[in-house]
Amino acid sequence: MTGETVNGRFQGIFDVVIAGAGYVGLTLAVSLRQAKPDMRVLVVDAAPDGVWERDGRASAVAAAAARMLRQLGCWEEIAAEAQPITEMVITDSRTSDPVRPVFLTFGGEAAANEPFAHMVLNRHLTGALRRRAGEMGIDIMQNTAVETFNVEPSSVVAHLADGIRCRTRVLVAADGIKSRLRDMAGIRTVKWEYGQSGIVCTVAHERPHEGRAEEHFLPAGPFATLPLKGNRSSIVWTERTEDAERLIAADDLVFEHELEQRFGLKLGEIHVEGPRRAWPLGLTLARDFVRPRFALAGDAAHGIHPIAGQGLNLGFKDVAALAQVLVEADRLGEDIGAHDVLCRYERWRRFDTVQMGVTTDILNRLFSNDLAPLRAVRDIGLGLVDRMPGMKNLFIRQAAGLSRAAPRLLQGEAI
Repeated sequence: MTGETVNGRFQGIFDVVIAGAGYVGLTLAVSLRQAKPDMRVLVVDAAPDGVWERDGRASAVAAAAARMLRQLGCWEEIAAEAQPITEMVITDSRTSDPVRPVFLTFGGEAAANEPFAHMVLNRHLTGALRRRAGEMGIDIMQNTAVETFNVEPSSVVAHLADGIRCRTRVLVAADGIKSRLRDMAGIRTVKWEYGQSGIVCTVAHERPHEGRAEEHFLPAGPFATLPLKGNRSSIVWTERTEDAERLIAADDLVFEHELEQRFGLKLGEIHVEGPRRAWPLGLTLARDFVRPRFALAGDAAHGIHPIAGQGLNLGFKDVAALAQVLVEADRLGEDIGAHDVLCRYERWRRFDTVQMGVTTDILNRLFSNDLAPLRAVRDIGLGLVDRMPGMKNLFIRQAAGLSRAAPRLLQGEAI
C-alpha cells in the first residue's frame, strides 16, 4: 500500500479500489494484478474477518468461469473440492404427483472432457481467491467499508469507516444487491419482487448422485438438487415467501418431511446438514453500470432469479469484461477512470445482463404456476427441445458461458 499521512491520517493512493471482498471483488483484483503486476489495487469489505469461512452455500461455476479461474492460477485448488455436473434433468409436476416425468435431459459436457459446470462451496471458491490475492501482495481490508466518496477530475477520494482516506483512479462497487455505493452514485434500478423466497440448505443422502443435477418445476417455484462432493447435494428451493418463512421456522422433523416430499427417496434417506436459510427473490437491474471513475460489478449491477443458476456467472462475466477494458486502456496510456473508457464496459455487459434478467423473469412466471393449459404447453415445449440435439447443444454452450464474443479470460486466455 503506497500513500502519505495527511492531518495524521493515512492516505492510500491506488489505481483501483474495490468495495466488496466476495468472489467478484477478489476475482477482479486478481485479474488486474495478474495482467498488470504494477497496478495498485485495494479491496475493502464491511464484513468481519473470517466470515467467509462460515459460508455453507454452494454455487454453480460454469465452464467459462472455470477457464478464467484456471488462467488466474486458482482453479486447481478449487477443482479438488468441486463436483462436476455430469447430467441435468428437468421435470414438471406437482408435489402430490406419484410420478415425475422427465421432459428434458442435458449431457454435462460443454466440450470433450470439460463439464459445462461444477458445484463449488462458496468458502472454497473465496478461500482460493484470497490465497491467490495474498500471493500477489494485494491488500484486503476487512471490517471496514467505504462510507462516502468524492469524485474529482482526475481521481476519486474514498473515505473508509475507520478514518482512512484512499485516492484512486477508479472505484468499483461489488458490494452486493443492496449496494450503498450504487445509491451514493445516484444510479437508479429497475426492481420488483416475486413474492417468493429461496430456501438454501445442504442435504446428505445414502446413495451417490453420480453428478446428476435436477430441477423440478413445482407450482410454487423451482426445486433444484445440485450435486456436491461425496453423497451430498445443495438444495435451492423456491417457495412463496410466507411458506418459506414457515418452513425455516419449523423444527427439523417438519422441515425434513417437507423436503422429502420434494426431494424423494431415489437417493435413500436424507438428512439436512448445517443451517438452513431463506432470502427474498426479485429482479434488480441497474439502469447504468458506470459513472465517471465509478463502476458497478456483480450483484450491485444485477440481481436475478436463481431459476437458471446464472447469478454467479453473470458476476464473473462482469469481472472479465471490466478487467479487460481497464487493462487495455492502461496499456494504451488512457485514463482508466474516464467515463468514455468505463462506458466500453457498460456497452459490453448491459445487453447480456438485461437479456438474462428478462429470460429468468419469463421462465419464473411461466413455470411457477399450476394452470393446466400453460402446463400442457410448456411440457410439450420441453419435450420438443429434448428431441432437438442442436438446440440442446446451444443451450449447453449458453449455460457454460462459451461464446466467441466473450472476454479473453472467459476463453481461458490472458488479457
